[in-house]
Amino acid sequence: MAASWSPNPGTAPDATITALGNINKTPGLGLTDSITDYNSKYATYLKLFSGEMIKAYESACIAKDTVQNRSLTNGRSLQFIYTGRMTAEYHQPGEPILGSSNPPVAEKTVVMDDLLISSAFVYSLDETLAHYSLRSEISNKIGYALAEAYDKKIFRVITKAARQAHPITAAPGPEPGGSVINLGAGNEFDAQSLVDGFFEAASILDEKNVPKAGRHAVLSPRQYYALISQVDTNILNRRFGNDQGSMNTGEGLYEIAGITIKRSNNLPFMAGTVTREQGENNDYSGDFSSSCGLIYARDAAAVVTSIGPQVQTTGSDVHTMYQGDIIVGRMAMGADWLNPAAAIELQATT
Repeated sequence: MAASWSPNPGTAPDATITALGNINKTPGLGLTDSITDYNSKYATYLKLFSGEMIKAYESACIAKDTVQNRSLTNGRSLQFIYTGRMTAEYHQPGEPILGSSNPPVAEKTVVMDDLLISSAFVYSLDETLAHYSLRSEISNKIGYALAEAYDKKIFRVITKAARQAHPITAAPGPEPGGSVINLGAGNEFDAQSLVDGFFEAASILDEKNVPKAGRHAVLSPRQYYALISQVDTNILNRRFGNDQGSMNTGEGLYEIAGITIKRSNNLPFMAGTVTREQGENNDYSGDFSSSCGLIYARDAAAVVTSIGPQVQTTGSDVHTMYQGDIIVGRMAMGADWLNPAAAIELQATT
C-alpha cells in the first residue's frame, strides 16, 4: 500500500490536545452545566500543558533535526531511496543518449513502532496542597521522557549503521560502508584521543564524499567536559584562532574539524547488550559494550513520524469519578539506519 508523506524533512504533525472520557453529557442528569464549566475552565490550562510538554520535548530532543525525517499520514511504513555514485563519459557525435539502464539505487523501508506513551495521574487534592504547579512539572517530565525515547532510538540505529556494509555493490561501486574508530581501551574520556578521533572521522567522511554540511558528533557529558578542560592546551589551542570553550561556564565548545558537537545521556555509551523491546518494529538492539560516541551526517538514519508529540487528558466525568485527571503524552515514530557511509562509531576497546 502506498504511503502518503510530507516532503518537508524535520517536521512532524502539529501537536494536538484531546480530551478523553467526555461522556454522559446527556440533559436531565443535573451535570451539564458543571461539565461545561469544567471543560471551559480547563481548555486554557490544557493548551498550557501541551505547550509546556512540547517545549520540554523540543529542548531535550537532540537527534530530531540531524537525520532524514518524514511524516507519515497513511500506512505503516515509508520507503527511503538513496543512490550510489554515477560515472561520466564522453559523447560520440551521432550516437543517441539512452541513459543508464541500471542506476545504482537502493531502497530502505522504515516501519512504524507501536504507540509510545508517557502518562501520569494528577490527584486533585495533591494539586491543591502543592505549593508549585504540579501539572506543569508533570507536563515537562512527559516531554523529556518522549525526547529521551526518541534520541535513544536514533543513536542506536546510527551506531548500527556504522557497522554495516553498504547495500549498493553495483559498478562503479561498491559504495563504502560504515566506519569504526578505536580510541583504545580506557581512552573514552581522554581529550587528545577524542580530538584525534574527530580528525580521523573528518578524513574518512571526506574520502567517502560525504557532504561537509550537516556533520554532527554526539558525546557523553563527561567526554564533552573533558574536552572543555583542555581548551587552553595544545589540544584546542587558542593561539591558532580557536575561541571555543569556557573554563568558567563549561560551555561553548561547538565543533572540531568542522563537526558540530552535541552531548547527551541517551547515547548507548558503554551500554552493554541492549535487547529488543515489545512494541519495537524496527531493530534497535545490539552489543554496545565498547561504544563511546558517534559522528555522522544526515543520511546516516531515517525517521518516520505519524503522531506527535501530542497531549491528551481526561474529561470532566472521569475527573468527578476519580477526583483527578490523567495526563498522557504520546508519539508514534520509527527509525532505522539508512546510508552506512555517513555513520562513524567511536569505540574504546583493545
